[in-house]
Amino acid sequence: MCPWTGFEKKPERRMKRAAIETTLAAVFICCLGAFWAARPAVAGSVWDPLVDRLSGDGFERRKVAYFFSSPDLEFQPEIMARKMNVLLNTRLSAQEPGPQPEPQVMDRYLNPLLIAGAYAFYREHRADLTLIHEKYGVPGEVLTALMLLESRLGMTVGDYNGFAILASMALAGDFEFIRDRMERTDLSPETLDWLRKRTREKGDWAYEELKALIRYAKGTGQDPLTIRSSVYGAIGLCQFMPTSAEHYGRDGSGDGRVDLFETRDALYSMANFVAEHGWKDSMTEEQKLKVIYRYNHSESYALTVLAVADRIAKTRELFGG
Repeated sequence: MCPWTGFEKKPERRMKRAAIETTLAAVFICCLGAFWAARPAVAGSVWDPLVDRLSGDGFERRKVAYFFSSPDLEFQPEIMARKMNVLLNTRLSAQEPGPQPEPQVMDRYLNPLLIAGAYAFYREHRADLTLIHEKYGVPGEVLTALMLLESRLGMTVGDYNGFAILASMALAGDFEFIRDRMERTDLSPETLDWLRKRTREKGDWAYEELKALIRYAKGTGQDPLTIRSSVYGAIGLCQFMPTSAEHYGRDGSGDGRVDLFETRDALYSMANFVAEHGWKDSMTEEQKLKVIYRYNHSESYALTVLAVADRIAKTRELFGG
């Protein structure tokens, strides 16, 4: 330093040092930004209530936190909103005066090509279906019909992330999350109270299904974040909700696991479900419809399953086997 000016003798040296310091600072900031961008989101923010609730119900907090740290896991309140809009429209339609539409067979499933595919499936798995009929008393034609309606004979099991679906619905049990997503705004106070109650009930339902999905994944050695599902979380070729997978799932292949994405396990599990709900070959048509209704709460669905099963049986009688 020059004592009478206070400046360095070589200002270019001072400028060079400042430039180096600026460059290093910029590099540090970029590296820090890259680190935080690459780092998985901490199980916090919006998912905190579920992490706390699951760990409080006995799930290991470290594992639960890991699941919810996935950068691909996004809270989607629109899933609950879609469900509640459907339920609301059904409720309002039922309140309208006049006769309600009669349940009908869904003719698209009686397409000859689909029936031919179903019959081919039946023949391919005839040995297993025969054993299943002997054990559970449920005909192979009925199981094949169920498989056709549920997953197009195992070809369509859903393109959704079951964990994300159920976690989002469980978190969206508070109606305020979806209020602005409701299609109808001209709702009475009574209807709004009903919506709040049903949303909470659906949130609790989804939470129980989420817990069952985590347990199911552990039992099959899968990562729960990788299990594909329907739009509301049904899984496997038989499209069971996870709690149904736990209760009705059966190991048909004998490998010690219940994997509903495996054909034998799915067929045995479906047969077990139908049998536990009271199926008997000696039942009347009306009684059989009531049993199938338990699989999917739609009278048209039940009528269609039995109609498809009848077509498969007639095809079998025609061609043999």
